[in-house]
Amino acid sequence: MKTYRVGIIGATGMVGQRFATLLENHPWFKVTALAASERSAGKKYAEVLEGRWLMKMPMPASMADMVLFDATKDIEKMKELVDFVFCAVNMKKDEIKALEEAYAKAEIPVVSNNSANRGVADVPMVVPEINADHIEVIEAQRKRLGTKRGFIAVKSNCSLQSYVPALHPLREKFGLTKVLACTYQAISGAGKTFETFPEIVDNVIPYIGGEEEKSELEPMKIWGKVEDGRIVNATSPSITTQCLRVPVSDGHTAAVFASFEKKPEIEEIKKIWAEFEGEAQKLNLPSAPKQFLHYFEENDRPQAKLDRDIEGGMAVSIGRLRPDSQYDVKFVCLSHNTLRGAAGGAVLMAELLAAKGYLD
Repeated sequence: MKTYRVGIIGATGMVGQRFATLLENHPWFKVTALAASERSAGKKYAEVLEGRWLMKMPMPASMADMVLFDATKDIEKMKELVDFVFCAVNMKKDEIKALEEAYAKAEIPVVSNNSANRGVADVPMVVPEINADHIEVIEAQRKRLGTKRGFIAVKSNCSLQSYVPALHPLREKFGLTKVLACTYQAISGAGKTFETFPEIVDNVIPYIGGEEEKSELEPMKIWGKVEDGRIVNATSPSITTQCLRVPVSDGHTAAVFASFEKKPEIEEIKKIWAEFEGEAQKLNLPSAPKQFLHYFEENDRPQAKLDRDIEGGMAVSIGRLRPDSQYDVKFVCLSHNTLRGAAGGAVLMAELLAAKGYLD
């Protein structure tokens, strides 16, 4: 595989910092440009983030002295330095949409962690193990944008990564009809640490703006299909969710209840999870977990503190599978929200795009 030159837009935020650490020694991708807001532009990465570096590992030495570009004004300068960009900016939704489209129209492919373009019918929203084929819609998007190389691809909401992967192989085999999912979401999902979010200590906040709407709509796009140059959303299952912010640093947990057209046996479900693999595993992509779904027999697992980092934080952990009195089954899921759920999931999607020739 060739080496691709990569830019990070929004490099100073928590997800941008996570991108930096994940890409430091990536076998296919080399960071050659960093961009952030106008107030950070012209300054060195280490200077801007002095006292604000949020990752446990140190800032990559290769990026510390990089001078930041203005994400909005320096697109043409970025174009000379990169083959594609990751985007994780903190802006208004309409501003993000315009920014990502501007990069795409400048013939710079955009792999986005942001939600602004997730609802656009010809923008693929991909979990590589589930709907890798959705990248085929990129050709239609390029026609709409009038580009040869440029396009936008997005990853889904971080909390979906904990439970949609577990439901996916069951949906295919048994006909998933109804889902209730309650998510217990880590503070890093809000870009916070315990130092910057003291009100979460000894507390649970029962509302995360926009999260429940995303959790109910986005799976339908992931489970949709490409038709006539657009992604047509699935019409089932029916999904209802509640999303709570909890005092956990990293790792989104979900309590899931599900019903099917054909009720599966408990041991049958476990076997399906153990054997499931998607396109990311078949292609042996660098960031792909060897085993995507891990099931724990212990009653007290998975736990965020113990299990969020399984397979480099790119796997999904599942436990407590059992029959339910209102639904067919219930279980608990966990994924690392800034790895599988954010930057890591975007890097894996970029690897898929590279493997399929969309970044050439």
